[in-house]
Amino acid sequence: MVSASRRALCAIAVLLFSLLAVPQSFATPPSAKDVTATLFQWPFARVAGECTNVLGPRGYGFVEVSPATEHIQGSQWWTSYQPVSYRIAGRLGDEAAFRNMVNTCHAAGVKVIADAVINHMSAGSGTGTGGSSYTKYNYPGIYSDPDFHSCRSHISDYRNRGNVQNCELVGLSDLNTGSDHVRGRIASYLNHLISLGVDGFRIDAAKHMAAADLSAIKSRLSNPNVFWVHEVIYGAGEAVQPGEYTGSGDVDEFRYAYDIKRIFNNENLAYLSTFGQSWGYLPSGQARSFVDNWDTERNGSTLTYKDGSTYTLANVFMLAWPYGAPNVYSGYEFSNHDAGPPSGSECYTSGWKCQHRWTQIASMVQFRNAVAGTSVVNWWDNGGDAIAFGRGGKGFVAINRESSALTRTFQTSLPAGSYCNVQKDGCVAVAVGANGQFTATVGAGEALALHVGATGGDTPPPVGTASFAVNATTSLGQNIFVVGDHPSLGSWNPAAAVPLSAATYPTWRGSVSLPTGTSFQYKYIRKESNGAVTWESGANRTATSPATLSDTWRN
Repeated sequence: MVSASRRALCAIAVLLFSLLAVPQSFATPPSAKDVTATLFQWPFARVAGECTNVLGPRGYGFVEVSPATEHIQGSQWWTSYQPVSYRIAGRLGDEAAFRNMVNTCHAAGVKVIADAVINHMSAGSGTGTGGSSYTKYNYPGIYSDPDFHSCRSHISDYRNRGNVQNCELVGLSDLNTGSDHVRGRIASYLNHLISLGVDGFRIDAAKHMAAADLSAIKSRLSNPNVFWVHEVIYGAGEAVQPGEYTGSGDVDEFRYAYDIKRIFNNENLAYLSTFGQSWGYLPSGQARSFVDNWDTERNGSTLTYKDGSTYTLANVFMLAWPYGAPNVYSGYEFSNHDAGPPSGSECYTSGWKCQHRWTQIASMVQFRNAVAGTSVVNWWDNGGDAIAFGRGGKGFVAINRESSALTRTFQTSLPAGSYCNVQKDGCVAVAVGANGQFTATVGAGEALALHVGATGGDTPPPVGTASFAVNATTSLGQNIFVVGDHPSLGSWNPAAAVPLSAATYPTWRGSVSLPTGTSFQYKYIRKESNGAVTWESGANRTATSPATLSDTWRN
């Protein structure tokens, strides 16, 4: 039997290893742009276009993509989280599409975080999305039975560390990440993604792996300083806690999201004046903040898009408040827990919610970039659900979740001048006086945001400065795209063309962000369901942004 003192020394050794095995990574990487957009279940080709057309222009620093690995077949979203091999051969695209996405996003100034499923493999047997045959505990060429934990039952006691980290999460075959062979296989997979240009990882189900195992895996990477963030769901009284994992990366702070829901739904926004580490959360530099994700929106533990303006205002607050590195979740409509991604590709009209594009949310990414490094000043609240605060002398936001409009004079630390309320499309001007004050009305369920990067009429052009409308008749399975000589239009590459919406068929519509005064050439193309492309006839069309174009397909 091991003595108590010996056990204590072993525990200390494990803790020191987890802290010292690799350099610490923090939630705010070496970049002023610390906001991530999680494009849940977006195909890699669509992510590439979104980086060029929206994420880059709007100031997002990172995009998180769903798991790339070959996985079990099925339409449900969670099939992506049951890998059967480490090939890039899932429903979101192949390795070529993944590589192109990374390169395209980098060209747009957006870094890529890959969702890495390394705690487990599948729960059953069959043929994967890339054609690989497998049985539970046997994945040819990768893993065999001895590579999995001997506990072959479901996790049943979250107060028991061994049960949480050695037994099976919802019946998924649990990898023995303490094994040298398993660690090597996982590191090889992650190194392959790094070789394709990936900038960081979200470690799925990190709570179900020992922190020391994850540190050991990370130490084997070609870039052991690569950014990564652990999914460690907080549970009061549980054996495994989020703070254990900060030695090798950051942690998704679930308590933040839970409290945001409680405060915005049932309590007073005035309570948020001290929101952050003092509430028991991880230090800001080790936390990723979020309002919702695909799990929490389905289990009801956080706000969701179904909460309307309350949800939108929660995202506005997250992006304005200096805690953690914000993660904006962008999902799709669902009516049941298992619903997989929509078959269409259009934001808003085909089931994709595209929250990262909403004016109220996207504008706050630019706000956050403009106020980076400043502290909260000029806090005001009405004791209830109306609050306002500044970020140094660079920004100011007011949030009104009351049932009636709020009109008042606000005190800021902004320089005198004319600012755009970026919560509105275009530039709705707000005049700040020499005393730092302005008077405005904030509607019920609305917000107001000013920052030094959007003054007078020179606010950065919003997404949609070049709007396209083309009358084109199509047959079932055909869709219309626009492509052109500018990177926002795919640089004449049909694979990167901008999809147009058929919501007003036979007129197809869409828009892209182009700097004012940009001259560009473009044409429309038709894509068949099998990928075949037909170009419209005639010479290249030309325009200069801003532009509202109304065209007819040329046969």
